[in-house]
Amino acid sequence: MRQITPQTKSIRVVFVAFEGMSLLDLSGPLEVFGAVPLIPGRAANAPRYETHVVSAEGGPVMTCVGAALMTAPLSSLNGKAIDTLIVPGGPRSWEVIADARLLAWVKARAPKCRRVASVCTGSFLLAQTGLLKGKRAATHWTHCGMLADEHPDVTVEPDAIYVKDGNVWTSAGVTTGIDLALAMVEEDLGREVAMHIARILVVYLRRTGGQSQYSVLLAAQSEADADRFAALERWITENLAEDLRVERLAEKAGMSARNFARRYAEARKMTPARAVEAIRVDAAKRALEETDERMPQIARRCGFSDEDQMRIAFARQVGISPVAYRTRFAA
Repeated sequence: MRQITPQTKSIRVVFVAFEGMSLLDLSGPLEVFGAVPLIPGRAANAPRYETHVVSAEGGPVMTCVGAALMTAPLSSLNGKAIDTLIVPGGPRSWEVIADARLLAWVKARAPKCRRVASVCTGSFLLAQTGLLKGKRAATHWTHCGMLADEHPDVTVEPDAIYVKDGNVWTSAGVTTGIDLALAMVEEDLGREVAMHIARILVVYLRRTGGQSQYSVLLAAQSEADADRFAALERWITENLAEDLRVERLAEKAGMSARNFARRYAEARKMTPARAVEAIRVDAAKRALEETDERMPQIARRCGFSDEDQMRIAFARQVGISPVAYRTRFAA
């Protein structure tokens, strides 16, 4: 029987570019896909990625950092099937959806793609086209509230590095596009290839979708100095083992318990109890990542009554157990 030589399988990945986009949103994932042929010993006819960067008219597109990208026009893909369509983001969400022609093109081509993805605020373009309707999604943490407000039919997951819901992938801010692209490579070509690319790119810790994109404390501290609850939240992080019931927090804030609970929920979109739990989980995650402490010690130091309470809080806040979190993310 005549042996048939396998042909190289080309996986076509298309990035859509627009004025004011983030350079790293595109270049990070592009480097991941482009690194596949660099793996030593990989057969010449093994699957690889064929990448395209397109814009409405083609030609140079200015990024938010002042560097121009040379792009091909949308028409260059006429008659060509697209496997993976990726929309980068930019620092200003309204610029992402400003190109009506690009919006229409994505809306028309996306249903025929095997998967569609966004990086950072590129999620706003996917939402604008209706591709995120009824789906879970991630975006940069500073834009989560805006995405949820503008698109109430989208379930925004503010803590996620990236989210895969069906064939739609969305990632959080900037560098998480690398995590998303590595996950796609793992899905396509296997874990060994993805890990090899991570080593090539010197990505020491390949994060998965269950890892938080920001700390609860960082989010609180990033609020304006005039935010009346920022100082309280800093105090909480320094006194995790204290009695942190609503009555004690209200006393620290100089408010009645009822008024405090209402005003805090309005400001943070969560109850004080849920915020305390989130801050304690955040502290426990850092301990799990950076120390060799045993679980009961971490639980007590972070203010949980015991290891079981910490495990329940992790299940609610992170979606995995403390043991699983340490296995994935410990340095």
